[in-house]
Amino acid sequence: MQKYLLSAVIAIVCLATSCNSSNEEKLFNGKDLSNWEFVVAENSVPPDQVYSVEDGAILIQGSPFGYMYTKKTYRNYTLNVEWSWVDEPTNSGIFVMIAETTNPFPNGIEIQLSAGNAGDFVMLGGSDMVEYQVPEGRERPRFPVIRKREESNEKAAGEWNKAKIIVNEGVITVYINDVLQNVGTNLVKEGHIGLQSEGKRIKFRNVTLIPE
Repeated sequence: MQKYLLSAVIAIVCLATSCNSSNEEKLFNGKDLSNWEFVVAENSVPPDQVYSVEDGAILIQGSPFGYMYTKKTYRNYTLNVEWSWVDEPTNSGIFVMIAETTNPFPNGIEIQLSAGNAGDFVMLGGSDMVEYQVPEGRERPRFPVIRKREESNEKAAGEWNKAKIIVNEGVITVYINDVLQNVGTNLVKEGHIGLQSEGKRIKFRNVTLIPE
């Protein structure tokens, strides 16, 4: 009886794992950037001078400003992304719910990857979040920020960090290296996903999405 129950449990676990694996979508295939579109500030250089593939990872130069974004839009999902600063801790971001792909910043929510601030929310291009309140007596800034909850937990340059971003009907939950860093509610519930060029060189890999 115990042997039968153990076999049944193993079968259920294997089935669940198989289902999750089959639902997973690789936004980056490890070979090329065929699933993406590109924005470069003022169209100053060709996109392939900013966004490329190196050793199975996306390499973004960081300058000029810009971002690459998925051709498809997404609504409810879990997004997993690994990133590594190449030369030194620098700046970048993961964009979700991009409603409008304007140049050089879209209308969408940025999950900040800037050194020391990974996990902050930045509201780009006029986007908004329910939790954000303009400080009394001040004008709304161009890029409002909702700060992360915990101390910075990014790894050193050259090491790989993990971002897990859960989006459910506009509610965004962010884990950085398995630490819950932020939760916020966007007014837009569907949009493109993007990776930013800002600062210096940064790499991304294992960019995968599991629809909810």
